Amino acid sequence: MRIERVFTVDGQSPYNDVEFRKTKSEIRDPDGSIVFSQNDIEVPSAWSQVACDVMAQKYFRKAGVPQRLRAVEEDSLPRWLWRSEADDEALASLDAGERESGETSVRQVFDRLAGTWAYWGWKAGYFDADKDARAYYDESRYMLSQQMCAPNSPQWFNTGLHWAYGIDGPAQGHYYVDFETGEAKPSQSAYAHPQPHACFIQSINDDLVNEGGIMDLWVREARLFKYGSGTGTNFSNLRSDGESLSGGGKSSGLMSFLKIGDRAAGAIKSGGTTRRAAKMVIVDIDHPDVEKFINWKVNEEQKVAALVAGSKLANQHLNAIIRSCAEGAGDSTGNTSGDARFEPKENAALKTEIRAARKAMIPENYIRRVIRLAQQGYDSIDFQIFDTDWQSEAYVTVSGQNANNTVRVTNAFLESVKSGGDWELVRRTDGRVAKTLKASDLWEKIALAAWQSADPGVQYDDTINEWHTCPVDGRINASNPCSEYMFLDDTACNLASLNLLTFRNADGSLKIAEFEHAVRLWTVTLEISVLMAQFPSKKIARGSYDYRTLGLGFANIGGYLMSSGIPYDSPRGRALCAAVSALMTGTAYATSAEMAGEFGQRSRALTRSRVGAGGDGAHHRRPYPRRDHRPL
Repeated sequence: MRIERVFTVDGQSPYNDVEFRKTKSEIRDPDGSIVFSQNDIEVPSAWSQVACDVMAQKYFRKAGVPQRLRAVEEDSLPRWLWRSEADDEALASLDAGERESGETSVRQVFDRLAGTWAYWGWKAGYFDADKDARAYYDESRYMLSQQMCAPNSPQWFNTGLHWAYGIDGPAQGHYYVDFETGEAKPSQSAYAHPQPHACFIQSINDDLVNEGGIMDLWVREARLFKYGSGTGTNFSNLRSDGESLSGGGKSSGLMSFLKIGDRAAGAIKSGGTTRRAAKMVIVDIDHPDVEKFINWKVNEEQKVAALVAGSKLANQHLNAIIRSCAEGAGDSTGNTSGDARFEPKENAALKTEIRAARKAMIPENYIRRVIRLAQQGYDSIDFQIFDTDWQSEAYVTVSGQNANNTVRVTNAFLESVKSGGDWELVRRTDGRVAKTLKASDLWEKIALAAWQSADPGVQYDDTINEWHTCPVDGRINASNPCSEYMFLDDTACNLASLNLLTFRNADGSLKIAEFEHAVRLWTVTLEISVLMAQFPSKKIARGSYDYRTLGLGFANIGGYLMSSGIPYDSPRGRALCAAVSALMTGTAYATSAEMAGEFGQRSRALTRSRVGAGGDGAHHRRPYPRRDHRPL
């Protein structure tokens, strides 16, 4: 493919016209203590402090970057694209503490990202000649430095660590598809094939320990969370509480396993940073355990409220009891010493505090316990006080805090809500009805729970599948954690966003030629990212490689409209958004067709879209139903 230069000049560094500065970044706890600090980081002068902080705290590689590198020769590549690894001989001349460090400049990050994309693009034949690969490399680095576009977080975390620095580790159970043979193979290392995809949809079988089952999903999720990705799963295949097991027992139900997955996700920091794991949990509206699922977070939030309020009351009243023992009015003779201080009949102050504690529902055993502590000489009790911060001990204690919860509803259910009809919850093992209730009552529970705890969300199953472009190959059952990616189970999508403000002319018009160039280049980048990637299972590697699911979008539409004096919710604003969307989509589709023309229809999605009326091509072209969308 030919890559033109729009932002850079051949033979010059893409950073020639970029002014850089040194700054620092730090994170402080609410008490003022420093959690993270890094001085003398190099960033473009135009970047905000927020952008500097995100880069330094999240995306810089913190350790393991060799201070001396050597090129690894590959005959099929131009010298400037050879990957690097630690130069052990040169490193031996340095003190042990000086041989490795972390990244300190955004240029290191831009170079490793764009260099890795160019490396894999060259190997797979994406460039006509050396000058096209160099143009791609320079244009990508320039756009990154100007915040014109950015890939999803796992690219920043993982891409280029092996190519730029030779960083690697033992295989983690991933698979990749060899683009030369089309064969899915187990990865032999942690980073030779990076994990650049952010959005995963994974299936689950009603099986405890076998491949594709419940415990296998937690392992696959761990692989994703470790490298900064997110995952969503529809858990409705799992049998409900009380359904029969093959061994003759009864199932503990859907919720028992969701709590295990939630705890596992909470133990893993996404991308090895302070960002919590990204996880979507979906349950169908006809699952027998759906009521428990709907109220899961409501109940857990109430536990947090009880912990916070109870801990404050307990601390207050228990310490008041101890103080009354030490400072009591004494016995009936006025003697303030001796055991009479610890008897409520003899110590009026103690009696008053015990009554107050009981009125506040402080457990009786704690009241007696602190009196015994006072007898042993204690004058206070260190009773932990909880708070409502999402990272606090109170939230760590309860479940359901590490996922977005969603209920999947059907047209039939919504019609039952409107008509006041009944709704059946259906057992998974034998298809029998477990419970019948009013659909409107279930809908009310969803609404009330969402109002109380912001979960569950709702996905409209029939509508989603009516817009499915590949229905011949299966239903859409789930989404990624943010729900912008909805496709077949066991596939993944990697994303990038164009910053519209950087494509705005002074008069508010769009720099169309530059925007089209950026869309084309980043469509190529996302495509290259598929062929270089590794995935948490063989099935996901195969599905993602076959369908080439890419996610290109734009950011800052609000800023673009406001800076142009266009109301956000206005016909003109919506028209501009629609025009930009159409231009981006059309250019991306044209680029996809261009790549198909160059490389052949290698993927299943491209091949199937060109078959006859019985294939998925017909679904790409079919009209979609229109419905009355008046509120219920």
